[in-house]
Amino acid sequence: MEAIAKLVSTIDGWLWGWPLIILLFGTHVYLTFRLKFIQKHIGKAIKLSVTKDDFATGDVSQFSALATALAATIGTGNIVGVATAIALGGPGAVFWCWMTGVFGIATKYAESLLAVKYRVKTADGTMAGGPMYVLEYGMKNKPLAYSFAFFGSVAAFGIGNTVQANSISNMMSNQFDLSPHITGIALAVLTGIVIIGGVKRIASVCDKLVPFMAVFYVIGCTIILVMTAKTIPATIGLIVSNAFTGTAATGGFAGSTIMLAARFGVARGLFSNESGLGSAPIVAAAAQTRNPVRQALVASSGTFWDTVIVCAITGITIVNSGVWNSGLNGGDLTNAAFTHIPVVGPIVLTIGLLTFVFSTILGWSYYGEKCFEYLFHSKKAILPYRIAYTIAVYFGAVMSLSFVWDLADLFNGLMAIPNLISLLALSGVLVKETKEYLWDDNLDKINEEETPVLNR
Repeated sequence: MEAIAKLVSTIDGWLWGWPLIILLFGTHVYLTFRLKFIQKHIGKAIKLSVTKDDFATGDVSQFSALATALAATIGTGNIVGVATAIALGGPGAVFWCWMTGVFGIATKYAESLLAVKYRVKTADGTMAGGPMYVLEYGMKNKPLAYSFAFFGSVAAFGIGNTVQANSISNMMSNQFDLSPHITGIALAVLTGIVIIGGVKRIASVCDKLVPFMAVFYVIGCTIILVMTAKTIPATIGLIVSNAFTGTAATGGFAGSTIMLAARFGVARGLFSNESGLGSAPIVAAAAQTRNPVRQALVASSGTFWDTVIVCAITGITIVNSGVWNSGLNGGDLTNAAFTHIPVVGPIVLTIGLLTFVFSTILGWSYYGEKCFEYLFHSKKAILPYRIAYTIAVYFGAVMSLSFVWDLADLFNGLMAIPNLISLLALSGVLVKETKEYLWDDNLDKINEEETPVLNR
């Protein structure tokens, strides 16, 4: 088992090294230019996300689809992941993490547009879509479609489930001396109650949970930053300068080069906002929208909130705390940074991590089951998947998961590759659709193409 774990860790380190980072970030930059800096429409995207579309077809509202995607995206990566990037890459990693979010808006827009354009209607009238359908119907490449669906259904058990449950059980154990078994059982029961009800119940819970958790966390971090406002200008200067100069060894920090800062900042940013991963488009395809571009804009705002806002605030809070060079890593560094501020810090961290984790588990359950449904061509496969997913929450809470973290990273990377291939191959479709609805000022135009009915 130790040899397998070492092999997975080695492959994971290579995959999430420069090859995938260049492919992902390169796609972000390419699509940004190809779509004429779609980021400049972020204000319009946010407005559309809270606008009801009475002439739309789909299963859930645009906001519900965004909330479910944000639920899955805003997780431990926004708190622990950012801390890991800082611990390994220095303060400069925060800058590269932020830049990944800015450019990643274009990729999130692109993959969501294609997901809506190539979605299908199942026998019971519900929508199904995502990269697997884009690959099958847009690119006519079933092998890549099946590979994405397989990697996605497995990855959900890792990054969307067990590692999330483990993060919260460790925190509850360390801060409140609560048994991981109790945390695991409680989390599994809550998860089962929600996900057995399907996407509409998941979306209903996320509609209420996501705005609360995001606003609470941002306000909490803002209070912490106000309490330490004097050092914020110097902190921002440190983050920007170290992004281009590297970080010297200091305290318990071993030092970092520009390349390391960029590598870990970009990798954790990509891991956090999931732009290019192909996960969020699965729920975007279920959205009630009158044309693909409207929902693509709404979906792109998710990357803005996740990385440009939440990850940036987390990074500044951790660096500004002054403990970033203590030699601590991951959750330990996050805990040290937030508990450095009496009363407010621990409350923000506890409630933030608890809600972020639970929402991620819910969002990824939907991604995983839709991939699983695609693999077996049957809705009968969904219930067993939901049961297994719920049980896995408990085991995630009580297990030691360094191996599972590596395995989850590996399958996430393998998910991204076929999805990125489809984005690059179908970039002409992206330009055509964007011109028709956005550049020609036809966002209110109803797409007259009939959604095909799945015939299998």
